[in-house]
Amino acid sequence: MNQLDALKRHTTVVADTGDFLQIAQYQPRDATTNPSLILRSVLKPSYAPLLREVTTQHARRALDERVDRLLVRFGTEILRIVPGRVSTEVDARLSFDTEATVARARRLIALYEAEGVPRQRVLIKIAATWEGIRAAEQLEREGIQTNLTLLFSFCQAVACADAGVTLISPFVGRIYDWHKARAGASWDEAAHAGVRDPGVQSVTRIWRHYRHFGISTEVMGASFRNTGQILALAGCDLLTISPELLAQLAATPGDVTRVLDEASARTADLPPLHYRQSDEAAFRLALNEDAMATEKLAEGIRLFCADAARLDALLQAA
Repeated sequence: MNQLDALKRHTTVVADTGDFLQIAQYQPRDATTNPSLILRSVLKPSYAPLLREVTTQHARRALDERVDRLLVRFGTEILRIVPGRVSTEVDARLSFDTEATVARARRLIALYEAEGVPRQRVLIKIAATWEGIRAAEQLEREGIQTNLTLLFSFCQAVACADAGVTLISPFVGRIYDWHKARAGASWDEAAHAGVRDPGVQSVTRIWRHYRHFGISTEVMGASFRNTGQILALAGCDLLTISPELLAQLAATPGDVTRVLDEASARTADLPPLHYRQSDEAAFRLALNEDAMATEKLAEGIRLFCADAARLDALLQAA
């Protein structure tokens, strides 16, 4: 047995890529994409025909619609390979606009349904800002499933649960990056490995809170830097993993022990906490008090906005 197969006994494995030609060999159940991953894939020569097809067929459409059609084109190809769901992201430049996010999500779902893909197989990815969480709450009421991304803090996770979102994607690697950079030369890699990794600890805390209070929102650990972080979260609902780390797990023989235990989570002494629609000020204060989460959320939105702009330029030039 290799570690990838062993991990699948405890956790649903999701491929974190827009490169659908890579996905099949790892047999994930789901797949996630984002503007950066789609941009990386569409620049490869193997995807040039797909890009030409979208730009030729929809040349008269507005640029933002052409982008959405490209995202959906990738998503439909991915769904030919994975048996589960694909996550497709709303333009990060709408992260602070609830109504625009809702409108864009509705269009993405309409485009998928026009291709014969039922909405149950699509998760709309939205940045976990206050405005994004409110958009997700509205979309979930309409039967559109959401995946709240760029999630770095406990308050974001609690607010997502209160909003009834389907799934959250707390980031492990970027939390790890922040703490390592903050520590500088004093960082001790061995002392912060595995279950002691700050990103792993963040996801574990969220998962335990959800399981303790019977919250149905799924937790999908994301943004991994090494396989040690992945194995330390064995038992998490889902883990979305890059092709490079999937390959490492598949090439490594051995068993994987479940780390996250539901029984201990249910019996833990945990205080209840809520950030509902009426708690905006409390949410913003809690997020502001978390320097890491505030910085990484802002940085993540900037990076995704930049890649969205590059994707726009690519489609305009095609």
